[in-house]
Amino acid sequence: MAETKERLSALFEDSRPVERIAKRMARAGLCSRRDAERWIEAGRVSVDGKTLETPAVTVGETSVILVDDKPIPEIEPPRLWRYHKDRGVLTTDRDPEGRRTLAESLPKDLPRVVSIGRLDFDSEGLLLLTNDGELSRYLELPTTGWVRRYRVRVYGELKEKELKALANGVTVDGVRYGPVEVTIDKASRTNSWLTVGIREGKNREIRKVMEHIGLTVSRLLRVSYGPFQLGDLEPGQAAEIKRAVLKDQLGLGRSEDDSGRAKARAKPPMRPGRGRGAAPKAAGESEPAHTPRGKGGRPQAAGTGSANVESAKPHGSKLQGGKPPSGRPQSGKPSGAKPKPGKLTLNRPAARKARD
Repeated sequence: MAETKERLSALFEDSRPVERIAKRMARAGLCSRRDAERWIEAGRVSVDGKTLETPAVTVGETSVILVDDKPIPEIEPPRLWRYHKDRGVLTTDRDPEGRRTLAESLPKDLPRVVSIGRLDFDSEGLLLLTNDGELSRYLELPTTGWVRRYRVRVYGELKEKELKALANGVTVDGVRYGPVEVTIDKASRTNSWLTVGIREGKNREIRKVMEHIGLTVSRLLRVSYGPFQLGDLEPGQAAEIKRAVLKDQLGLGRSEDDSGRAKARAKPPMRPGRGRGAAPKAAGESEPAHTPRGKGGRPQAAGTGSANVESAKPHGSKLQGGKPPSGRPQSGKPSGAKPKPGKLTLNRPAARKARD
């Protein structure tokens, strides 16, 4: 795991490690590794003035690489986009049958990108795109632990027992599929809607698993891939994920350049007015002009919320409202308990001072 993190961190560094020529060409956004090997065999690539005859060549940071007598582009840091793939689009660059391809459907302002995983011809929804083949290969691995979630419309009779059994994995036509999480969103005699979560993403996995238990998939829409969600992207639209967010989700943390603030510093001296034991003010934190207080001088609890990673909530989800759980007083209000007559009640600072 530590070795994997080191490799990922190296992708964001400016220096280039020693690597195979085909890999360097692919990371520069020229072509895929296979195309690079074909270009080399055709005599189109030279390194340090020598035309290559085989792709079994390594290059370093100072190597001069030419393709068709032109220097290859400098390698950019990894970038990631969310893209809404429409139905009837093939996730590939070329199709001999003349069907509409992903390369033809992408916005014109995108650089050369590769997809992270695939969505088949009849599927739609979130597709992650990157300019870095190494990052693509890492995010496709089930070892990342990222769940891919889909909204699935199926035809057939729902059998809860069979759906629950999919959580243990299933073997279909000799192929073993990992755990499949299924939630019934809407059930009817004709078409039902399910939310399905998988971690592997094998070829047509959901369609084959559903067919195995007697259900026919009539629509399949991917709504999330790990922490990244489709949100309100329209078909054919793309939105770049911020570099700092990408590094955070990869477990690499934020650098000073990405977040605009310094890395961990020495603990500063406690500022007056914060009380004994209070945490020091974090870098970039603003001091409130007034701390709202409830009855009895108690500070009101701050509102809670969750940061959404580059998108809105998935389709079909609802915000849960209502009263707080029973037995818990609402924040900012006294619990209703009254002190006994004649008993001295101290607030916390006074009590601490008395103990000292």
